[in-house]
Amino acid sequence: MGEGILVYDIIKYLKPSLDDKKATLYTVVLALYPLHWFFTFLYYTDVASLTVVLAMYLMCLKKNYLSSALFGAFAVLVRQTNIIWVLFVACTGVLDLIQAKQKHDENRLSDPKDGQVTSSSGVYISSNLKRRKSDNTNDTASHSVRGTSLLSNPDRSSGLFSEIWSILLTSWHLKWELLVSFSPFFALFVAFVAFIVWNGSIVLGAKEAHTVSPHFAQLLYYALVSCCFMAPMHFSTNQASNLARSFRKNRLLGCFLWFLAMIGSFLSVHYFSIAHPYLLADNRHYPFYLWRKIINAHWSTKYLLVPLYVYSWTSILTMLANTQKKVWVLIYFVASAAVLIPTPLIEFRYYTIPFFILVLHCHVTNDRMLVIPFARKDEMLVCDEMVNFESRKMGLV
Repeated sequence: MGEGILVYDIIKYLKPSLDDKKATLYTVVLALYPLHWFFTFLYYTDVASLTVVLAMYLMCLKKNYLSSALFGAFAVLVRQTNIIWVLFVACTGVLDLIQAKQKHDENRLSDPKDGQVTSSSGVYISSNLKRRKSDNTNDTASHSVRGTSLLSNPDRSSGLFSEIWSILLTSWHLKWELLVSFSPFFALFVAFVAFIVWNGSIVLGAKEAHTVSPHFAQLLYYALVSCCFMAPMHFSTNQASNLARSFRKNRLLGCFLWFLAMIGSFLSVHYFSIAHPYLLADNRHYPFYLWRKIINAHWSTKYLLVPLYVYSWTSILTMLANTQKKVWVLIYFVASAAVLIPTPLIEFRYYTIPFFILVLHCHVTNDRMLVIPFARKDEMLVCDEMVNFESRKMGLV
């Protein structure tokens, strides 16, 4: 219940123009995400981990950084790998703060009264000294605006390196404000590093069963599984045509990136595809059968899946880039890789947090695209009734 409220609040904060019924639909669909719903009734840390990470993210969106860091500390206590999502939330918080500062500076520069100062009685006064001070302030703000105009510009055609450069410039001008605002996250990170030094590993408990391994194929599995759960959005003629148009805009760069992605995926599958002893011995989990019947059914099967892996990541990154800045998409990819690659066991519950973040930041124009992966057509009426019921319960209708 608490997790559903968090999801609803995050959706309303990220998409304020979304009406209450659609926001409730998002919430219900994510709450009924099959893997997460299943583990809700088992003794695992996944549900608690997701709940605390969502609370941390919501507090950061509201710019309550101290509370966000406290939730982050609790998230790390629940699961040590959540330190990656703490860093992800901190980075997105920095991006939001930089963009808010840039918009404030732009509005101040566009104010026709920027050369005047208001007295305590509300009467505008002017002096040479104050005018010179105002001019100096505006010069600094103008430089900040030039450095960050790419961040608030709705045009998504700006390059990744241009965005990174603008962030570095603005971060330097806001260094003290950023240091003070995000010092709780920094303190948490330092404490975590101290814990690793003291413990000798990130793992608590059976360290031999949770060794860190370079399982690059895990990142590929996550992309395909996520796209399968969001099949109407990724495996559709509309999405394929969008990707084709994006590819044709810059064929040379597109061919180069696709070539690198294919080579990297083939190498990951060939050299870094790990079969954990638990995967081979435990037939109570779906990955056991997926590994035996699909991935390892024939020596060539794992290689034949590589184009699907590349397409899945291309579709995910393109969809996120339509609503988020390129730097944000890069941070999401790096965070997902940092969480998934060191885990040698193929376990879909490890995908829960990156999947929730992915869905929360995707723009869905058709409600059926959300419902179809989780329900057959004859169950659509049931989902509509659930939405209406949840809306009435929350007092939204």
